Amino acid sequence: MAGYTGSKDDYLKRLRRIEGQVRGVQKMVDSDTYCIDILTQVSAITKALQAVSLGLLEDHVSHCVVDAARESDEAAQEKVREASEAIARLVRS
Repeated sequence: MAGYTGSKDDYLKRLRRIEGQVRGVQKMVDSDTYCIDILTQVSAITKALQAVSLGLLEDHVSHCVVDAARESDEAAQEKVREASEAIARLVRS
């Protein structure tokens, strides 16, 4: 079971809202909206995606990593490595 299962509906709601924001930006570009206004919306979308990412990361650590630590040291190290790589990707983006 995924670590975010308990929050799945919340994540889906957030992602649908983000999807609507992206569609709104597409319409803004299509209608030649002022570039700064578009950039403001892109910034809001980026922050919303970051919030989803951080929530998923928190769920991963509090569920998947903890469960793996109960299983074995090797399993825990693997989950911590996965989390570290995910954090590195988030920081680079």
